[in-house]
Amino acid sequence: MRLPLVLFLIAPFLEIASLILVGQAIGVLWTLALVVSSAVLGLFLLKQQGGGILRRLQEETQRGIDPSREMVHGALLVVAAFLLIVPGFAGDIIGLLLFIPKLRDLLWQMLKPRIIIKGQFRQAGGRGYRNGFGTETVVDLDDGEFTREPRRNSPWNGPRIGGD
Repeated sequence: MRLPLVLFLIAPFLEIASLILVGQAIGVLWTLALVVSSAVLGLFLLKQQGGGILRRLQEETQRGIDPSREMVHGALLVVAAFLLIVPGFAGDIIGLLLFIPKLRDLLWQMLKPRIIIKGQFRQAGGRGYRNGFGTETVVDLDDGEFTREPRRNSPWNGPRIGGD
């Protein structure tokens, strides 16, 4: 728990230092051009690879395959795009590395034992992945079989503002 906190506190200083060092080496205008182009590149790569991830996620769910790998890949792509959009070069390097599918697979293999994705697979009648966190019983009622009454103890029935 302490490592993410330390990284969160150190990251802005690292990004500012990288901007200063690159600015001193190539100049302010070229540094700004690199920052803007990395943001544009991040949006382009997210659009390019994100569509493929969504397509594979849909195919896997329709075939009844566990989509957890593709969900993690999609989350890593969002993180990568965010790192490219945020100004700074240290994050840009990490963001560009996250766009490499082999590296995402390696991260998935490291994260896989720590991630639990609950769900149920339907193999009999319909194929595909069905999100579910248990076996809830669904009761289907007709209009005459239930009534709607206001709940007197609801927190939404508190004192009204404005004198109503």
